[in-house]
Amino acid sequence: MFPATCACCGKVLMAGERYVCIGCLAELARTGYSAYNDNPTERMLAGSANIEHATAMLHYSKGSTVQHLVHAMKFHQKTELCVIMGRQLGLDIVSSGRFDDVDMLIPVPLHWIRRLHRGYNQSELLCRGMAEVMHKPIVCGNLTRHRYTHKQSRTSASGRSSNVEGAFRVRHPEKLQGHHILLVDDVLTTGATLLACIDALSIVPDIRISVATLSVASS
Repeated sequence: MFPATCACCGKVLMAGERYVCIGCLAELARTGYSAYNDNPTERMLAGSANIEHATAMLHYSKGSTVQHLVHAMKFHQKTELCVIMGRQLGLDIVSSGRFDDVDMLIPVPLHWIRRLHRGYNQSELLCRGMAEVMHKPIVCGNLTRHRYTHKQSRTSASGRSSNVEGAFRVRHPEKLQGHHILLVDDVLTTGATLLACIDALSIVPDIRISVATLSVASS
């Protein structure tokens, strides 16, 4: 009656396909950033924050297959797709060997009102898939978004930093002290949200921070 369709192009999925058709999977624009230091994602963040490593697996651009994929994950209740793509991101990271000494995965948190409205945090589900292949624990609830903010996608590039400034808080710094954490999000655009998280985490003594996102906006 209601055949499953591709989250990206809307075509009916064939036998063996799940959520995304083979054609769309082949069109996903991979960055290859995980394999090398000083990649564009690291350069974007390192100028404003002290980080160990950073990577993004896919190039995100308006109207692209990656945009359709991310929107399906974020706005259309495709929760299992989030986990599946998290596994892919985890495999990409593991293959690089550059993140081997990460101790834990921390998803960028949603404010409780937005989480209640959406029903889930896509970054947390990405972490769930990543944890399956990276064998690292997921830590939720320590880094919190205590101030409600406008959606970054509806905020101008120049206003994104002020929109999330001071929006995050660490509840138990002592539990992160001395650890190497991997901060995880779905899309890196200007870096404002991730930098605000890193700023909140800077109160933790002897912390090391790396960053992984599923996608990065093309410049």
